[in-house]
Amino acid sequence: MQTIINQFVYFAYFQSLFLLFIYLFSPKNRKNINGYLAFLIVLLAVGLTGRIIYISEVFGQNFRFYSFSEFSILMFGSTIYLFTRSSLTGKKFKPADLLHYVPGIIYILVIVFYFMIPSDQVIGERFKSGELFRTITLLVGIGLAFNLTYWVLSCQLFFNTKKKLRNELSYSIKTKFFSNFLIAIGLCLLCWMVIYFISTQGYETIERNARRTIWLSIALIILFIAYYGMREPELFKVSEQVKAKKYQQSKLSITELDNLKIELEKLMIEKKPYLNRKLVKSELSEMLGISNPEIARLLNERIGMNFFEYVNYYRIKEFVELAKSQKVENLTFFGLAQEAGFNSKTTFNKSFKKLMGMPPKDYFYN
Repeated sequence: MQTIINQFVYFAYFQSLFLLFIYLFSPKNRKNINGYLAFLIVLLAVGLTGRIIYISEVFGQNFRFYSFSEFSILMFGSTIYLFTRSSLTGKKFKPADLLHYVPGIIYILVIVFYFMIPSDQVIGERFKSGELFRTITLLVGIGLAFNLTYWVLSCQLFFNTKKKLRNELSYSIKTKFFSNFLIAIGLCLLCWMVIYFISTQGYETIERNARRTIWLSIALIILFIAYYGMREPELFKVSEQVKAKKYQQSKLSITELDNLKIELEKLMIEKKPYLNRKLVKSELSEMLGISNPEIARLLNERIGMNFFEYVNYYRIKEFVELAKSQKVENLTFFGLAQEAGFNSKTTFNKSFKKLMGMPPKDYFYN
């Protein structure tokens, strides 16, 4: 088993070096890939370097080189969060972001002065007294709590952004790949947490061996994401899907909102803007001659739907009309849905079932 793990360590190490080489010497990939994702690869390379030196026994089985591999542990969580934030919101790096790495730097200093600098005799005495185990348990617990906290913040940011997109876009964007990334990291951290609590009951060897496997799994996940970040960079550029304009807050009266509701319904029926599969809220507000906050208020207060629901409501109505026409003889249900403005089969099915209470086939054939 240990041999297999070591082979994965070598694979991950050389893969990280390969990706860094591509990033450094390929202007196209350097432009496409997220900078935080590149930094994650650097962290992996640093962490895996210590493990490569240790398992290869170039300098003997000196635990100090293995401690070197722990340098990046408190850097992962904060970098994953900053990567998530930059991908979802488009926020660029600011010097204040370096504060997220202060705990990681302190952690590195503790490892250096407590594990690497002291002599073998001092380390041996700490081991015999149990102090070494208690310190390791404390540090591992801090690392686990730190990374879990940043993972939770990343998930909150992801769900909040998805909710915001439903108020700005009338179509679905590809976020599943991104969500799977967070799920995979979360599962690794969950396994680590379970094993950590087992170790507090006196099974420290299990935790120590398992933690190596967990971090190797995280390394492979990040390398996989980095690979796709270079191949399909649009997967991680969610923020570019929405370029909403900034307006002052809505000051419309109730009567004006009622009149705008009538105008909006007339616009939707006569001009059918919902047939545009990439329709965004700012485009519809411009067609109506009002601001983004005003149309948002109109939808929320007078219609009771968000933008995504409202546009797809008209698309479903259009689909039903098309399904009753001769076009049904030449097109599938999804083909008709595309004619009605849908760009996703999943979105179409969910929207139809929510509005009609049943799937399309049951609605037309029962």
